Amino acid sequence: MSKSKRLIELMMTVNRMRKFTVKELADQFGVSPRTILRDLQELSELGVPLYSEVGPHGGYQVLRERILPPIAFSEEEAVAMFFASHALRHYLFLPFEAESSAALQKFYYYMPGDVRDRIDEMKNRVDFLTHTRKQKAAFLGILLDAAVEQRVVSIQYETKHGLSARSIQPVGIYASNGFWYCPAYCFMRRDFRLFRCDRMQAAAFDESGVEPLDHRHIHLGNWREHGAEKAVYVRMIAELTREGVQRCEAELCPVPRIDVNPDGSGRLEQEVPTSEMRYFAKFFLGLGNEAVVLEPKELVDSIRDILRELTEKYG
Repeated sequence: MSKSKRLIELMMTVNRMRKFTVKELADQFGVSPRTILRDLQELSELGVPLYSEVGPHGGYQVLRERILPPIAFSEEEAVAMFFASHALRHYLFLPFEAESSAALQKFYYYMPGDVRDRIDEMKNRVDFLTHTRKQKAAFLGILLDAAVEQRVVSIQYETKHGLSARSIQPVGIYASNGFWYCPAYCFMRRDFRLFRCDRMQAAAFDESGVEPLDHRHIHLGNWREHGAEKAVYVRMIAELTREGVQRCEAELCPVPRIDVNPDGSGRLEQEVPTSEMRYFAKFFLGLGNEAVVLEPKELVDSIRDILRELTEKYG
């Protein structure tokens, strides 16, 4: 085996093993311990974060920030990866903000000059717009790590009545219309709740001894189905103009089912929780003449109530 091939395989091996001894690697690769020591020194110089421990139970460890082996991208693949990361720049807060910025720089600066010129030209001709919010979402990394590792997080959450201390077990995080959301099991409510991440004034891994639950089977796609409080759903029907269709597809989450006509207008039919009537009433009022709500009666009545309140306020 050539030295270059051995180094690549060694890099993948130590990333996978995390902890190992020189003898284990020497036996696995069929070389002397001295050769392995030289190879490990070269990997360290290349940026693989190795840590050595002495003693009877010592050896080598790879720190958490592992280095992935070299990956060959075609020009089109590299450009696609660049713009996939470039699209995130409109978010002021990301769970991996520094890492995405570093990855973007690597993709750009290690490309040939003609490919960089192509990217520079494309940056002025393609974009991925999203709402830019000023609200601070500073704890996305903790929430994401807790969701992956099945850990409990202690938060200070801003409610209508002031700050509330909670212990939660996050399911995950997602962005919608520029806001970050975290569905999580709330140990105070003993049920799942949806939290706005920008309303979390503090967040840290719980140290009070709250035992995490086994929620490995629960994810962003099914967390509502596991709630103790079963929502009551009704059918919502609305006729939409062309602009109304575009607004509903862009602003409602999840994206509703809309039957679109050849002229771009459409009909929205969707099962929605009765607890969210007020939200949908405000949303359709914001659409003005671009939408006509037909059902349910509770939604139509809620729209009328808001209009009555506005009439009293503005005369």
